Amino acid sequence: MIQSLYAIGPGGLLGMGFLNSRQKHFYLPEPQTDFIFSIISEEFGVVGVILVSILFLTVLYRGIKIALNAKNLFAKYLAFGMVFQMLFQTVMNLMVVVGLIPVTGVTLPFLSYGGSSLLISMVSIGILLNISRN
Repeated sequence: MIQSLYAIGPGGLLGMGFLNSRQKHFYLPEPQTDFIFSIISEEFGVVGVILVSILFLTVLYRGIKIALNAKNLFAKYLAFGMVFQMLFQTVMNLMVVVGLIPVTGVTLPFLSYGGSSLLISMVSIGILLNISRN
């Protein structure tokens, strides 16, 4: 979607400011779900993109560390599967935002508006935390 790239471009280094995005008003389809990353990059710039990327990489790193330190084989596979599911969902959404693949409807975990996606992401993190505790 070319409108997504029009939202990413003017963000610059520091962005246009919180709630000052132009593309989310009548130009970008579903800015609260599929294209939330382009709105983040327009409003918060490269700094916001790096911050969101660091947070997702932290979840990835900690999830893989939990999977490697799990006691039994089922917990290892479950933890790795949940981390891979969130990573795959994140990468798919970012590829849609930058125009590498067609719009798929995959949301960005923890950031996109949507009840079922947010619920599954939170349950996955809860199960990861339970695996890390045991």
